[in-house]
Amino acid sequence: MFTTRPELAGTFGMVASTHWLASSAGMATLEAGGNAFDAAVAAGFVLHVVEPHLNGPGGEVPIVFARGGSGGFAGRAAVLSGQGVAPGAATIDAFEALGLELVPGTGLLAATVPGAVGAWLTLLRDHGSLPLDAVLRYAVEYAESGHPLSPRVAATVASVSEHFSTHWPTSAATWLAADGAPPAAGRLFRNTALASTYRRLLDAARGPSREAGIDAALAAWYSGFVADAIDVFSRRPVRDDSGRDHAGFLTGHDLASWRAVYEPPVTTDWRGWDVSKAGPWSQGPALLQTLAMLDGVPGLAPGEGAGQQAPPAEVVHATVEAVKLAMGDREAWYGDVPDVPLDHLLDPQYTAARRALLGDTASLTLRPGAPDGRPPRLPRHVTNPSGSFSAGAGVGEPTVARTGEHITERDGTTRGDTCHVDVVDRWGNVVSATPSGGWLQSSPTIPELGFPLGTRAQMFWLDRGLPNSLAPGKRPRTTLTPTLAQDRSTGRWLAFGTPGGDQQEQWQLCFWLAHTVRGLDLQAAIDAPAWHTTAFPSSFYPRETVPGEVVVESRVGDDVVADLRRRGHTVVVADAWSLGRLSAVSADPSTGLLTAAANPRGMQGYAVGR
Repeated sequence: MFTTRPELAGTFGMVASTHWLASSAGMATLEAGGNAFDAAVAAGFVLHVVEPHLNGPGGEVPIVFARGGSGGFAGRAAVLSGQGVAPGAATIDAFEALGLELVPGTGLLAATVPGAVGAWLTLLRDHGSLPLDAVLRYAVEYAESGHPLSPRVAATVASVSEHFSTHWPTSAATWLAADGAPPAAGRLFRNTALASTYRRLLDAARGPSREAGIDAALAAWYSGFVADAIDVFSRRPVRDDSGRDHAGFLTGHDLASWRAVYEPPVTTDWRGWDVSKAGPWSQGPALLQTLAMLDGVPGLAPGEGAGQQAPPAEVVHATVEAVKLAMGDREAWYGDVPDVPLDHLLDPQYTAARRALLGDTASLTLRPGAPDGRPPRLPRHVTNPSGSFSAGAGVGEPTVARTGEHITERDGTTRGDTCHVDVVDRWGNVVSATPSGGWLQSSPTIPELGFPLGTRAQMFWLDRGLPNSLAPGKRPRTTLTPTLAQDRSTGRWLAFGTPGGDQQEQWQLCFWLAHTVRGLDLQAAIDAPAWHTTAFPSSFYPRETVPGEVVVESRVGDDVVADLRRRGHTVVVADAWSLGRLSAVSADPSTGLLTAAANPRGMQGYAVGR
């Protein structure tokens, strides 16, 4: 069987992420005596520095984790939500007064409270063992002394350099040379303003205990110098996707009022595995719904196709059709509201009725269900996809274009993306996190801080009365969705995830089926050919849908492509190694082994461990 790399195995610790420097920083933290939580935080802050086109301190991060040993979180999955909320002044009325029907994908109007730093520091305070300076040192060093700029960062900056020079001078000052030239790939790049921000954070981290020092750092970020700089900068109008200049709604008070929160996960049983995701303020339960629909589908019996890297066409078809149904429910029912009918959406009777809709041909319409008899309601843009919404210069999240390349729009803007990190240690602690947002290309750099704000509010609808309608203090329904699963028969933990916007659940599904059904090891399952559909509303401006479209890596084979087309799918054949940026770690107490693997696509993700 072909794999690009071996599955790593050891007993001390494993770190896997979307960038080798982050993985190495996490491993160095484990070697220094830290635990998985310390290592995840170290890696997370490095990702802010080395993948700034994919995430940043102005963004967000959901984290799923389990603790080894004893204590309140021991032996069970938990969620830490680092997703910030809409500002107090961000109302539907306020956007309507600006003449907007969608929240722009760039600029300041789409900013939510930056949640990433709050979540990382909360995780460190409550579950880590090291002081802040011990885990932040790697990010400070790479920001201050420089890191080799990845080709994708350089390409992203080049694609928006004209926009920076014309409309976002603070971003131009950070990223462009004096003559307006973008930075070259491979050269050392320094972000001294961000390094200064982190050093000021360390200076603030004083107190009689480790925990008190981290609390002081949190206060500096959300009530001190960072919040003050964000408040001032948000009042300055900047150009956004609407083609006009707008100031933002975010204030220092919004930051001071926010905290990262712990929540129970949504968990379902799939063939003896407890699969845990964040709640319906994320798209995480869509994977659980999809798995439930696929249980009992021919071609997906346990061990079916054992050892095969590519599944047959009927399996690809079934997964695509199940995803469409789950995403229809996502659009109608998911959001940061208390009345999401999650028990009904995951109920076996409802699942069976949805499974019965999986026909032999491609469905071309969005089909949300009616859990508990409640009629679904969709946004007007979804029910009238050819309406007045323009396909403008939106900055969405998908990792790849339909050609399999990093997306660059005709007008030069570049879609953002996401990172991922998984860590497991010798004490049985396991962490999976998907940081994103605060992309260098989506909002102008705050000069005093060295990073931009996020634009996650673009995921809200401006229709009233929907689960994902915009409201102050509400989380947008995010696409960020790490996964934690436990095999009840062995106690084995498996943490995994990927960047990719709306495709995150789909690429994780490809991995999951390759690993648990076809029996491939972690690396082989990541290397296996992937696919996804875009036949449901995008979560990102301008919220496009492509009915019937399925994107497949060419390695699925000509026979599979032909079969899918015969079934009515519009098949786009992407490059052989283009879909997904998965990483995964595992801890199996029945063998004492820790394992890890990372994605070779893009030649940037690596796993390390011993």
